[in-house]
Amino acid sequence: MTKEKAAIIMDRLSKVYPDAKPELRFGSVFELLIAVILSAQCTDKRVNIVTAELFKEYNAPEKILELSQEELEEKIRTCGLYKSKAKHILAACRDIVETYGGKVPETTEELMKLSGVGRKTANVVTSVAFDNEVIAVDTHVFRLSNRIGLTKSKTPLDTEKQLNETLEKSILPRAHHYLIFHGRRCCKAINPDCENCAIFDLCEKNGVENNKKRLKNVR
Repeated sequence: MTKEKAAIIMDRLSKVYPDAKPELRFGSVFELLIAVILSAQCTDKRVNIVTAELFKEYNAPEKILELSQEELEEKIRTCGLYKSKAKHILAACRDIVETYGGKVPETTEELMKLSGVGRKTANVVTSVAFDNEVIAVDTHVFRLSNRIGLTKSKTPLDTEKQLNETLEKSILPRAHHYLIFHGRRCCKAINPDCENCAIFDLCEKNGVENNKKRLKNVR
């Protein structure tokens, strides 16, 4: 896709979702990091319920480290994968305290050195918290980018690289939220609402194969 066409797509999505922003609730960089770790294979709504209680008392790495793994597991149990998440969170907190003086590192590369922090999580934190011009490729961003033709890639990393080449650097952090909002509210994985899609005419696939019959009467 050309840069010009991609820019039009982003402009339209910005008008449809002017308030697009993270739906996870947090009050600090550290809280954001923990919330994003907990969000793996879990809804933002559920994470917000869990962190609303967790962060009342345990809102800093030093505080989290006061908990045993079993105690932390119990507090985050409903987020799913709670055993591995608790293990990673405790290890990440130790690294933050011992290596970074209690402060969450600011770069993607440093963040990825923390336990349980992959590239997507690192990019979310560094873009949202530190305004770095990077884009986090989660399930929605990966799916939509390839469906509408912004990218033609088989892996999240390739998607990220192609988006970096196609989109203006300054819009990368916002593009992440535009695509997520559009994926959740309109361009859903099954039965996308193409009839009400603001970028339907720019979509290289004009929907998906199993939606062809319904699309016959669209515009």
